[in-house]
Amino acid sequence: MKEIRMLAAIMFTDMVGYTALMQENERKAKILRDKHRVVLDRLILEHRGQILQYYGDGTLSIFGSAIEAAVCGAKIQQELQSEPQVPLRIGIHAGDVVYDDEGVYGDGVNIASRIENLAVPGSVLISDKINDELKNQTDVSSVFLGRYELKNVKSPVKIYAIKMDGLVIPSPDQLEGKSAISENSIAVLPFINLSTDKENEYFSDGVTEELLNALAKVDGLLVTSRTSSFAFKGKNTDIREIGKTLGVKTVLEGSVRKYGNRVRVTAQLINSENGYHKWSETFDRNIEDIFAVQDELANSIVDQLKKTIKIHKSIEQLVKAPTENMDAYNLFLKGLDSWNKWSPDFVLKAIKYFEDAVAISSDFTAAYARLSACYSFLGAAGFMSNNVAYAKAKEYAEKAYKLDSSALDSRLAFGVVKYFNDWDWEGAEKCFLKAIEINPNSAEAHQYYAMLLSTLGYHKKALKESEIANQLDPLNAPISYILSFVYFNNNRTDLAIEQHKKTIELDPEFGDTWNSLAWIYLKSNDFQKGMDIFNQNLNQPAFKLKAISGLGYAYGKLGQPEKSKEYIQMLNEINSEQLPTNMEQAIIYTGLGEFDSAFDLLFSAIDKRLSGLNFINGKYWKELHDHPKFKEILQRMNLPPD
Repeated sequence: MKEIRMLAAIMFTDMVGYTALMQENERKAKILRDKHRVVLDRLILEHRGQILQYYGDGTLSIFGSAIEAAVCGAKIQQELQSEPQVPLRIGIHAGDVVYDDEGVYGDGVNIASRIENLAVPGSVLISDKINDELKNQTDVSSVFLGRYELKNVKSPVKIYAIKMDGLVIPSPDQLEGKSAISENSIAVLPFINLSTDKENEYFSDGVTEELLNALAKVDGLLVTSRTSSFAFKGKNTDIREIGKTLGVKTVLEGSVRKYGNRVRVTAQLINSENGYHKWSETFDRNIEDIFAVQDELANSIVDQLKKTIKIHKSIEQLVKAPTENMDAYNLFLKGLDSWNKWSPDFVLKAIKYFEDAVAISSDFTAAYARLSACYSFLGAAGFMSNNVAYAKAKEYAEKAYKLDSSALDSRLAFGVVKYFNDWDWEGAEKCFLKAIEINPNSAEAHQYYAMLLSTLGYHKKALKESEIANQLDPLNAPISYILSFVYFNNNRTDLAIEQHKKTIELDPEFGDTWNSLAWIYLKSNDFQKGMDIFNQNLNQPAFKLKAISGLGYAYGKLGQPEKSKEYIQMLNEINSEQLPTNMEQAIIYTGLGEFDSAFDLLFSAIDKRLSGLNFINGKYWKELHDHPKFKEILQRMNLPPD
């Protein structure tokens, strides 16, 4: 065949984990491979494409139209999401290719291959050349992921993800290539405390957080959330490395110095790609003017950013004074400092600071909202009885909401109470969606909404929200943990395990992820790995109940009922009104196959409104989902039918 040169859209596909699956379950691997081939053969032909090469687990195809290639890729992924689900990556690029009997060659082929390697299962990634052809299309849209350096490609390539129902939009943390830099992105690093009194660090952290929240209100600006920004506190990390880790183009850093009744705030914007300073300014004011300083600073930053990127500041005042009482504000900042340490002891300290703040400033909305969050945390984590914790959480959430229903913290606090305590799913959804509308950059709002969607059994929608949360706050351990939980609910076990391991890297002491990882091993019939983790957690008071239930379940599944019931006895001895063990005992009875006993305990748990029931629609309880009594569970919890 004579060599032919042509301009084409090139599509690479690859089945993830095919080789490993062939070793573990050859029959299942062949079923997935055959489904992959049947779907691709049909859809590529329908969209006027041609498959040039088959691999054991992938294909190379060309199309005469970039639009047809993109639509075809999206439809392939949609069909492969149905059971049995095929984990496929797709990458598409347009370029000049050479085609002969030996195959197809050219830079375009190499770029398409590298884009496919960058993708994650369920996604369709495209280059800017493909995306340019989609701009006027109404039936297919895309999301910009950033500029990526690809192997053996001279210049960075702009990468987009096809946005369509059922398709995955990867977060930067998931992408396997070098870090992308989003043009309209910024991270606010913790401002350094230069005051002579080191105890004033809570104040400089508070200034940082106010600026971060203010910039998050700017339409079109992607702002990294607090946890990820504060991960660099006290570290001398190069700005360019920070930019790559967080996927941001610009970094804001600065310092705060309090002296007497004066405060000096210095700030500078830095280009994270080259480390060059773009702008700097110093503000010297009375301490009472701190909110005006923050607002002036936030507006100055936005004005600088608008020179190079398209963003829209919809409101003139980005920082509003949360209270007129500076003593109350100082107490609030101290409470915030304790709250952000995320441990029961510090949360109790935070409660005291917030209570003192509202005692001298009775209209302090943010303090009431944080009080509600503290009690919700203590109740959900099992450190305080539900009756006490949620009564307090609801009381303070209602006060915050009544004072200012338009505040992000008020909406979140109210939504969390409706979610964990009231089981008012519709009310919780309204609160979380409004919170996202108020601040699309709120990783916390997206995280809670993902949890709600999981509770309702909408696992694919939950994945989308969870990935957005992780993109906004990639170094946040709880958010990373929820993402792994959602992956597992979507039957993406490999990704769930991988994400759990990333969570452990972020915070080795985050016990929930160890327990969840152990459960994935149990549900994958790797009992030894799961039981090893649970045995390690038995001696840790905070995780003892989960370890006991996990081990009891495992022994039940392994056909050792007497050993399993020893763990039920342990739970009976622990059980009390303050610390009910209904959920844990139900888990063990499920492992034993004694479903009637499991359901009796779950019905009792419903009467007590135990927070663990919020995840009853998850894969961990899958053994009960087909039982006739499960419909009664859904009805009594006002959850949608399966």
